Parts: sequence; C-alpha cells; structure tokens
Amino acid sequence: MLITKLSVYSIKLTRDSKVIIMAKIAYYPGNTARAASMEVEDCIVPLCKTLGIELIEIPKASSDGGNIISQASPKLQHSLVARNLALAEQKSIDIMTTCATSHAIMCDTADIIASDSVYASQLNNLISLTSGIEYLGESKSRHLLHYLVEEIGLDKISAAVINPIKLNVAGYYGSNMQREGACGDDDAFLPNYLEQLITAMGGTPIDYELKCQSVGAPSLLTLEGTAMAMTAAVLADAKQNGADIMVSACTISHSNLDSYQSRAGKLTGKDTAMPVVHLAELVAFALGHYPDRFAQLRTRALIIGS
Repeated sequence: MLITKLSVYSIKLTRDSKVIIMAKIAYYPGNTARAASMEVEDCIVPLCKTLGIELIEIPKASSDGGNIISQASPKLQHSLVARNLALAEQKSIDIMTTCATSHAIMCDTADIIASDSVYASQLNNLISLTSGIEYLGESKSRHLLHYLVEEIGLDKISAAVINPIKLNVAGYYGSNMQREGACGDDDAFLPNYLEQLITAMGGTPIDYELKCQSVGAPSLLTLEGTAMAMTAAVLADAKQNGADIMVSACTISHSNLDSYQSRAGKLTGKDTAMPVVHLAELVAFALGHYPDRFAQLRTRALIIGS
C-alpha cells in the first residue's frame, strides 16, 4: 500500500542568527498521555525540540474512541477520528502520536474512507454538520517510532545521544500497528525499528517471541484474568530472554505492562518484575533529558535483576 506523507518543514532563526530547519507535524497525544501517562507527555516536547521537530497542537481534537466506542457504534468512532484527521488536514500536515492503538485506529479509519466512497460521504456529512470540515484523505497518522526512524533518521538520533542507554532492552510493539498500512516501512511480521532505535541510543536490543502480542488493554475491566495472563506472558518472555527493561510503543498497553505487572504476576505465578518505560521516555533520557529519572530507571533495573 502506498501511503503519501505530508512532510512539512519550517525555518527558524535563532538569537545568534543561526538558521534551523524544523520538521513540522501535528501532535495527537491519544487517550491516556495527558491523563494516566503524564510521564509520556513530559518527554515528548523536549525530545522533539532536541531533534528539530516542531509539534503543532490540533485545536479541539477529541478522543478517538480507543476501540471502545466502536463496540457500540463503529460509525461514531470513525467520525471522531475522521474529524481529528480533518483538523490536521486543515494545516496541511500529518498527525504524529505516541500511542500504537491510536495510530492503528487512525490508519483503519483512513483506509476505510479511502476504500468506501459512500461510507466516506456519510462520515463527512456528520463531521461537516458538527464542525464545518471534511476529511479528504490527505493527512495520515505517523507513529513516533516510524517518524523517528524514517524522517529524523538513526544517524541524527545517535549523534544527539548524551546518555547512552547501556541496558538490555526488550522492545514491545504490541499488535495494533503491526499490519500493512500501519507499520510505516517496517516489516509487519518481523519488525525491527525498535531494535534499530535501541541500538542507535547505545542500548542492546533483546529478541523475544511475544514482542507483537496484545496485552488485552481494552479488555482489562471486563476480562481481567485474560488481560493479566497476556500481560504476564509478554513480561515473563522478555525477562527470560535477558531483558533489563522493556520499552513500549503504546501508551494504552504501557499501563498494563507497568501499572498492572505486579497483579499480573500474582494472578499467573510468573516473574513479571521489570521496569517498563514508554518509547518517548527512553528517547528523552538518551538525549540528556531528565537524568535523575534515567538514573532511577537504571537503579531499578539493577535491583530487580539482582
């Protein structure tokens, strides 16, 4: 599938008359970054500033439904997402998100609109009535991981590293964005973008079988046992393969892997104790931001692993 990317750049002049070229993209935090995962929100702005990325807030963006609303009304969720995409399209830029679930939802909606003109008209009628805009299919979703690797480049990131990771890191992709059309130019079945990025930041990537398995985040409240079993399986697999820490590409799955890992271990009897950070955090740490938090992460990894 060919995905057109709206790569936009702006030119800024510093106080000492240096010209800086900034990559420009809309920012969508997803459903949890500004509520339950503030550590992600803390890190995304400084890491983007360091790498020359200008984040543009989407005015009056709404929730994308988190695949919860779609269980009752797929059309309502698609309308919410199409509206967010249309708001970015008004600025002629793509949307970047730190959440694999939100990214997949936006990709799904864009694909459906592109393939079904009748349904697309119905959705656009809805958002036109409420917001006076329509989604034309030009703006696309970009996940932070894909944007860093494909647009910023591993060489630039490696050159900007101040605090090398120097840990064995298990990258967690999850299941949502690992399909054609949502995984950027990475391989849908054998992804390696996280591993490439970990290496560029001075870490050692750990390979393990369940890095693309779901942890059942949307089902936590209704099927807790199943979600905890899936969460425990991922953490235990990574730990058995030598990981010191895990880095997650999804803010929703991150909650299961981090906040609920102790409960997952108790319910399953598996060893799930492992520091878990979001991708935005790990990149920010490597680029020299929040050194105290990075030191705490390294200490936790050392204590848990001993």
